[in-house]
Amino acid sequence: MSALPLSGIKILDLTRVLAGPLSAQMLGDLGAEVIKIERPGTGDDARAFGPPYLTDPEGKANNNNSFYLCANRNKKSVTVNIAKPEGQAIIRELAKDADVFMENYKVGDLKRYGLDYETIKAINPKIIYCSVTGFGQTGPYAPRAGYDAILQAMGGLMSVTGHIDGEPGEGPMKVGPSIVDYMTGMNASIGILSALYNRDANGGVGQHLDVCLFDTVIASLSHWLQIYLVNGKIPPRRGTWGNGGMPAGVFRCTDGELMVVVGNDGQFRKTCAVLGAPELASDPRFVKNNDRVVHGKEIMAIFAGLFLKQPVAYWLEKLEEAGVPSGPINNFEQVFSDPHVQSRGMRVKVDHPFQPDLSLIRNALTLSETPIETYRAPPLLGEHTQEVLGGKLGYDAEKIEALKQQGII
Repeated sequence: MSALPLSGIKILDLTRVLAGPLSAQMLGDLGAEVIKIERPGTGDDARAFGPPYLTDPEGKANNNNSFYLCANRNKKSVTVNIAKPEGQAIIRELAKDADVFMENYKVGDLKRYGLDYETIKAINPKIIYCSVTGFGQTGPYAPRAGYDAILQAMGGLMSVTGHIDGEPGEGPMKVGPSIVDYMTGMNASIGILSALYNRDANGGVGQHLDVCLFDTVIASLSHWLQIYLVNGKIPPRRGTWGNGGMPAGVFRCTDGELMVVVGNDGQFRKTCAVLGAPELASDPRFVKNNDRVVHGKEIMAIFAGLFLKQPVAYWLEKLEEAGVPSGPINNFEQVFSDPHVQSRGMRVKVDHPFQPDLSLIRNALTLSETPIETYRAPPLLGEHTQEVLGGKLGYDAEKIEALKQQGII
């Protein structure tokens, strides 16, 4: 097997919770060596975000919960108290030969500790220093803390998510998972990879990356936000309706619901035939997609009545035969029971000290020549402290023990 794409890249990861750790995890999956710095005793804030926790073989309470496990595989955990000068010195030593320094502290916090970009750059001019925050390094909101749900609200995502006005339960709604964190993690990874390429392939230098949740969520609204930029009108919430081809949305059947997206005029004709109403395809209100968008409520109401005549499985079979995009609305159990998901290997197993067959979600990238095949379990708190400080910094056992006694590590 060929070396992974980021083999040889060293990352010092001072991020916590979700967006930053997800980015570092992605880079670790791709072969980078990721040293995760955690607070002695408590570790990453995510470790305290509540159950479920893995079961300690000895029955002791522990801090290996699902929130932490989802974003920290393929890393080494080193505990360092950066509030103390001795801890700050350890971080600066580790930064000397790192390629990437990642952090998600409030703007200005690390400057107090001598771990800001300018200080690290003076030690290692080629460093790629990535700061992940809620609102960015500049602007009036820069000092604020930022969490996913707050940015979903402030960035406009919640304003276009939720039931259609006039329907029961109308009003802004949060997207279920922490999607802004995830997208911000992806942006951080793209930025880091771009900066590494510029440095190593284009003769560039190290640089400071400013990645934030607020910018990310606004950019992610893409064509939805572009509607406002083009005509100045604020798009309404559309519930489960699609944002392109019409009709598109969730339709109730005799035994459940399914999602259908009629992407073009040809698919519309096929769907009408499947539903036993081919005459709808020649109705002047619905012939072209633009017409169906204008008369969206009418065609959605008609389709709703037709789908109520048969069960989900019947419609899915008929729509697939006709080449019309559709799918069941799966819960998580159904997702992992799906034969396609199983064939794609989206559940991977790792050997964790508490659970030898711990399930994780695989990296979504599939590379033909450098496949991601190694998944190491998210580390226990401080699991690699001695290995890293001894192997990389040359600390002997006596020095490491003294640092432990002082609460530095």
